[in-house]
Amino acid sequence: MKKRVSLLLALVMLATMFVGCADKKGEEGTSTSTSSSEGGSKTIALCTEDLETEFWVAAHKAIVDTLEEQGIKVIETNCQGDANKQLEQVKDVITQNVDGIIVIPKDGDTAVAVTKEANNADIPIVIFNRPPTSDEGANITVVCDNATVAEACVDYMVEEAEKKFDKTGEKLTPLIMVGDLGDPNAIARKEGFYAAIEKKPELFNKVIEVPTEWDAATALANLQSAVQANPDVDFLFTSSDFLFPTIQSVLEPLGKWVKVGEEGHVIMGGLDGDATAGELIDEGIIEGTGVQDVYNEADLAISGILDAIEAGETQPDEIREDPGFALTQGNLKEKRMDMWGNILREQ
Repeated sequence: MKKRVSLLLALVMLATMFVGCADKKGEEGTSTSTSSSEGGSKTIALCTEDLETEFWVAAHKAIVDTLEEQGIKVIETNCQGDANKQLEQVKDVITQNVDGIIVIPKDGDTAVAVTKEANNADIPIVIFNRPPTSDEGANITVVCDNATVAEACVDYMVEEAEKKFDKTGEKLTPLIMVGDLGDPNAIARKEGFYAAIEKKPELFNKVIEVPTEWDAATALANLQSAVQANPDVDFLFTSSDFLFPTIQSVLEPLGKWVKVGEEGHVIMGGLDGDATAGELIDEGIIEGTGVQDVYNEADLAISGILDAIEAGETQPDEIREDPGFALTQGNLKEKRMDMWGNILREQ
């Protein structure tokens, strides 16, 4: 009997020691997180390039809010457009024993580099919206079908160009504002643009390409030079909606920032689907934009990383694609509130 009581007391003391250790460990943690179904807490790193555009801000908010609502600790970094800094930040979060990493990479090469680091550490990684330049390494890549979405937007612009050509008999002068060609998204959007206008080559003069490097100041200087040299530009596609204010600053003084149907109107479109583009479509200033579904992409990234963690899959390898769509003056009534930028405007 004494042996049985002594054994019970020993077990109680041992259990108390374990509870005490667990409480102490919880107190030393940097943030509180909800336990998973298996009893362990999760920590996800979100490593962003920058938060300079509406799309990145919306993506950041959607990912962080959703993870935190699930009680998951989020470690955030922002490399502010510096690829080397982003690589070092990813290395740093790896040392913090994160369970998974979501990266919005500076460019496609950086996506490859951070994937390698995560693979070496056996930590699942999601590359968000900006795909790697090669298939080296294993990651979950979440990306919009940029070429198809750009082509769909420019297809509508070409239809409008054909109407103008039929009235005037004069070819249009097209201009594309090209993104950073180190970014596969920029390459795909450029390909989509050309795929659309090459369907009706008889409508157009030679295409004018304006490099932007995804930088507003660079875009402004190059667009000013291009329009000065080619004042007859009347068909313009920007590879990102965030450049519309820059475009306005160049075209408005020339009397070219006017509504569809008005004298001097430039047929315009873009890609992203931000609130600025939504407002310009509503006002009749631009023909349309290709829409990346930021909320769908955030869901794809979050479910991908959490599924991998739960399955113990340290090197998941798949592509999760957002099909996107084009919002234009032609389908505005039906599709207006499918665009994330318009959803933000209504909140």
